[in-house]
Amino acid sequence: MKTIVIGSTKHLIMALFYASLGIGLALLALGVWMLNSRPELDVWHTVELSSEYERGLELKEFGEYQLLENQLFEELESEIYSQTKGSNHSILNRYVRGSLADPHKWRGDWNRTYEWPQEEAGFGVLLLHGMSDSPYALSHVARHFKGKAHVLGLRLPGHGTIPSGLVGLEWQDMASAVSLATQHMRDLLKGRPLYVVGFSTGAALALNHELERLVNKQKMDYAGMIFISPAIGLPPVAAGAKWQARLGELLGLEKLSWNSIQTEYDPFKYNSFAVNAGDVVYQLAERNQAIMGSFAMKDLSSLSPIISFQSITDATVSSRAVLSDLYLRLPANGHELVMFDINRTQVNMSLIPTDPLSAMNELITDRDLKFKYTLIENLNDSDERLSRVKATSYSSNRLPTSTVLTQWWPRNVYSLSHVALPYPMEDSLYGPEGVHFVDRVQIGAAASRGERGVLNVSADEILRQKWNPFFPYIIERLDEFVLPR
Repeated sequence: MKTIVIGSTKHLIMALFYASLGIGLALLALGVWMLNSRPELDVWHTVELSSEYERGLELKEFGEYQLLENQLFEELESEIYSQTKGSNHSILNRYVRGSLADPHKWRGDWNRTYEWPQEEAGFGVLLLHGMSDSPYALSHVARHFKGKAHVLGLRLPGHGTIPSGLVGLEWQDMASAVSLATQHMRDLLKGRPLYVVGFSTGAALALNHELERLVNKQKMDYAGMIFISPAIGLPPVAAGAKWQARLGELLGLEKLSWNSIQTEYDPFKYNSFAVNAGDVVYQLAERNQAIMGSFAMKDLSSLSPIISFQSITDATVSSRAVLSDLYLRLPANGHELVMFDINRTQVNMSLIPTDPLSAMNELITDRDLKFKYTLIENLNDSDERLSRVKATSYSSNRLPTSTVLTQWWPRNVYSLSHVALPYPMEDSLYGPEGVHFVDRVQIGAAASRGERGVLNVSADEILRQKWNPFFPYIIERLDEFVLPR
């Protein structure tokens, strides 16, 4: 009897194993089929531009980087734009000259590195954009400092050209470009302070630059670091992203190298997103965490002051990680974290199942904070049409202090987003009004209505908040940070 039971159990286990394996393979096959049934890849997904920078080139000066960038954009013109000349491919395609999304319809070439010298300036500002973005992402911050500082907006490798530039990119390539730009600025400033402004991945690169110098026992390069929606931690799903691309390589299915394949209607940001791009940010964030974890808190005192601006709600990076994996690891040194809460009207709160602020409060309650924590929150004004806000600041062993801001929540906005923070309401591309005297795309002003599943742009993307009603507050805080009174 015992032998029969043991034998039956073995057969049952084997049956369950093979059944699970079969179901797993079936689900994998279904997933591959669904990923491969997406729209066909275009030339901007498959062409590789040979003039793109990578760290193996071992360039010695930033001028060489700029010369290579000139070659890159000449190659972009010949390999992409010349192939779509006179094309009816799409009136909303950035790679068709004369289309509504043609980058040439904007003043200045915001897809490229720009430098605005100011010989008499007392400081310099280096701007680093995010993954799949371009230097346009921080153009409003750059304009604010133009004439006050020596400004350099760096185009990171793989960006500002075609989405395929992110397929083979490595974070070390971007870090190498940041080092070239930083050294260039340091040489020009001759001892005057250099501040870095990093958006998303740009913030992670700025942090990595200083952490690597800390590892090598070198002097810090930046007098202060300004982070906007910093990529300190990513959702766990990012860790497995690379396996999709590797499976695609194994099966010879190029589409599996892409998380999304979309119409390229944004002149300064890729809409299609390579799987590798997400993995690059994940690996960079992991490298930063590994370095920080190797040092005791007191050893991080060499890092210059950091001020970060982060939305409580962020679908791209982890808001919680900014607090837990960066600020709670730093010793006291003038650091500050500014968090933007949601718009807590009665209607909004009735539609939000889980309060996103709860997770943050769990981390800081009853803690002796070694940094200043500022929360941009509702003033609890009874007039919900305006939703006025205040900045409430918390610091070690002090009672919180509040300041009423002059900005308020727009009635139809319930939160900020990852991409919204660096753009003011007046932004002609992502703002709510746009411009009416130039025939070009106005993404922030889109308000299309119709049946779901008709457009090849998701409703989630159309409805995502693209601009920041509190951008003037950020600018005010930046001035206080780089020019303390």
